[in-house]
Amino acid sequence: MPNKPNVWVVHRPDGTWGVQREGGVRPSRVTTTQREANEIARQIAQNDHVDRITQGTDGRIVSHDSFGNDPNPPKDTEH
Repeated sequence: MPNKPNVWVVHRPDGTWGVQREGGVRPSRVTTTQREANEIARQIAQNDHVDRITQGTDGRIVSHDSFGNDPNPPKDTEH
């Protein structure tokens, strides 16, 4: 079974936030706040055991959480 793609939270040109799969063209969900998009993406990433990656309004990565099954994970310095 191939690995599922990671989940991204991206800022859209119209000011909304999209939740989409890595490599996807269209978002699976669109919200008005980054917080709401992050919560939706977290639930999807936990269910699929993939990473959630959040971009800021400038497109830079501001947060990266892994929900995969890593047998030797590094210490989380973000949270």
